[in-house]
Amino acid sequence: MLAEIITIGDEILIGQIVDTNSAWMAKELNKIGLAVKQITSVSDNAAHIVSTLNEAQKRADIILITGGLGPTKDDITKLTLSKYFNMPLRQDKVTLDHITSIFARLNRPMIESNIRQADVPDGCTVIQNANGTAPCMWFEHQGKIIVSMPGVPFEMMYLMEEEIIPRIKTAFKLPVIIHQTMLTAGLGESFLAQEIADIEDSIPSHIKLAYLPKLGQVRLRLSASGSDEELLKNEVSAITEQIVARISKYVVVADDLTLEKAILDKMKAMDLTLSTAESCTGGYISHLITQHAGSSAVFAGGAVVYSYDLKESILGVNHKTLNDFGAVSEQTVREMVQGAILHFKTDCAIAVSGIAGPDGGMPDKPVGTVWIAVAHKQQVVAKVFNFGGKRVQNIERSATAAFTLLLNLLKQDV
Repeated sequence: MLAEIITIGDEILIGQIVDTNSAWMAKELNKIGLAVKQITSVSDNAAHIVSTLNEAQKRADIILITGGLGPTKDDITKLTLSKYFNMPLRQDKVTLDHITSIFARLNRPMIESNIRQADVPDGCTVIQNANGTAPCMWFEHQGKIIVSMPGVPFEMMYLMEEEIIPRIKTAFKLPVIIHQTMLTAGLGESFLAQEIADIEDSIPSHIKLAYLPKLGQVRLRLSASGSDEELLKNEVSAITEQIVARISKYVVVADDLTLEKAILDKMKAMDLTLSTAESCTGGYISHLITQHAGSSAVFAGGAVVYSYDLKESILGVNHKTLNDFGAVSEQTVREMVQGAILHFKTDCAIAVSGIAGPDGGMPDKPVGTVWIAVAHKQQVVAKVFNFGGKRVQNIERSATAAFTLLLNLLKQDV
């Protein structure tokens, strides 16, 4: 059983917005055993929509469409589907009453374009959109199911969770799909593959191993499909144990978590607190931490200390240290991390100082040179990295390296 996702909108193709809908939908469909064959983004053009829909029906059993259902003239999805299925538009009274109640609640007048949103192809199943004015439309055509939903993310998510997925589960007997993710850090993709080559060779054909690299991290994902859920879980669990045992030094967590979330969970379990002292990363490390709910149980706060003056006044870095060795030095980051623990009163700290680029490099400290220090229980570890000339990548790599250093330090206390 295969699904295909089609997102409609010029704003996606010109990069004005990022298509987060497809990623979310694919993840939710996979949970119920429905594999996504292809994801396609198309323009607000009737011919383009029709040709894409024709091709999708050759590949998939269920086609999910988002976008192009708004009240303005550039939203042509509904009219295109009406012509495609040869279903003239009719006004749906339930939808009109729903739209009217929304405008009444907001104390706003309805205009003709709002009223036209209640028009639907005569022959589709109308699914009410509790969070908006554009209804969802369910078509059954030549043994295929085609569903058209609004592109507004929270409207689409509600419809998927409350309406579409339950209907799909009722309509089809779906296979079981099991995923197990292992997050690793500190070893590259090819080296990991070499370490577990014999284990990978022994994996049965209904279980796949994927390598998902990302700037200093690699996720290993086992995916199994079949009809016996308990058997699949046992098989995946056994393979996971083999892999984790083989590369335990590099495994952060055997779960689908981000690196910083895994560290937050570990520190919470150890009843430890954390602070940061950031220079070249400009608060990015703190941002990664605080995007997770509950981070305050571990993270006390931090400082972005770009200038010498702030390194001295906030963290207590010695003026002579900065003059003699510079901001990008082992001596400075050691004092930064110790200052963070002292002044922010935390058990652990991260300090980063480097040259993110694209300018500012020197012969002995080229762009991409970053010193990182982590501290825990009077123990400080400092290390220099040379990441390269790309500013954004240097900032991201610095964060990953800092978290990895801290994780390794915490492991020594287990």
